[in-house]
Amino acid sequence: MKVLVINCGSSSLKYQLIDMSNTEVLAKGLAERIGIYGSRLKHTPKVGDTVIIEGAMPSHKDAVKYVLDALMDKDYGVIQSTDEINAVGHRIVHGGEEFSTSTLLTDDVIAAVDACSDLAPLHNPANLIGIDACKQLMPNTPMVGVFDTAFHQTMPGKAFIYGLPYELYEKHKIRRYGFHGTSHSFVSKRAAEMLGKDIKDTKIIVCHLGNGASICAVKGGESVDTSMGLTPLEGLIMGTRSGDIDPAIFEFLHKKEKLTIEEIMDILNKKSGALGISEVSSDFRDIEDEMEKGNEKAILTMDVYNYRVAKYIGAYAAAMNGVDAVVFTAGLGENNKDMRKDVCDYLGYLGVKVDEEKNNCRGTERDFSAEGATVKTFVIPTNEELMIAQETVTIVNK
Repeated sequence: MKVLVINCGSSSLKYQLIDMSNTEVLAKGLAERIGIYGSRLKHTPKVGDTVIIEGAMPSHKDAVKYVLDALMDKDYGVIQSTDEINAVGHRIVHGGEEFSTSTLLTDDVIAAVDACSDLAPLHNPANLIGIDACKQLMPNTPMVGVFDTAFHQTMPGKAFIYGLPYELYEKHKIRRYGFHGTSHSFVSKRAAEMLGKDIKDTKIIVCHLGNGASICAVKGGESVDTSMGLTPLEGLIMGTRSGDIDPAIFEFLHKKEKLTIEEIMDILNKKSGALGISEVSSDFRDIEDEMEKGNEKAILTMDVYNYRVAKYIGAYAAAMNGVDAVVFTAGLGENNKDMRKDVCDYLGYLGVKVDEEKNNCRGTERDFSAEGATVKTFVIPTNEELMIAQETVTIVNK
């Protein structure tokens, strides 16, 4: 079975075509600047160089058309017809309480996803646009929705209920949902294999650390707590997001700076986090460069970041009454050895001990635990696209 995995952002579309008979990626790419001047498609076939295809993409439907044309191109394509695409798996950010598993995208399901748009206004509408575009161009191909929030639906009430009047949960479903579920699920399964244990007998903390970041406590293969909340704004400091703050800051900023709710939310989502503290960049590579120059704000940014990560790990070790492995994944987690070492230096009391030579790696799977460590530390590159494809095959075969 060949599965096309689609991940739509507000002005971008990432894709992979995967042959699930051997999990081989036949082609992958990115359509960017959709609806903006200068839109283009970067397409990389299994064999051959990346091709840059420039052209107007006023809508996501146009972008999907570019993707399909590239997949079928006589020079750099990998299929002859869309009939060879057996299913499409769509990443959907927010499924609310409605969806605890992946599901076929029927009209009723799409309506339910649309109803969750208030909970993810930057993500769900874009996901829906991509679904609609694919349905128009491939009306007879089964479509499956794979939800970022689904993996976290196993969290108990004590982990997801906020300290607000309960009627607000009953009325508006205000609660912790969590995100990056596809990544946390994939990585925790692989970590159990590396431990040589049945996942039902494991306690694993997954640190998905990129421009967006979250930590998840996975006990017995199920999410029991996670750092992101009602929205992806809660939790760790991120590239431009503030993470956890005192909610009274809203009123303080409103009074002192005369800011509206919309303006404050813009600050918290787009001008805070690593960018806000460092005043350099939201890209941690740029911050690393500034650290080497002695930039004190850049150094402070990484100190704050690493401290927050370590605190969450400690909290989740307590929540599970122990931990077998701490796993680092995503862009920063997979590639920044100094961050991993600094975080792990806080965790000696748990039995974490790092072998610095093994930790000297980027983007590769690695057990970097030192001899004598009683809690393992792993780097495991995430593969959300493969997980989405696997979920899609499972649902279609049902």
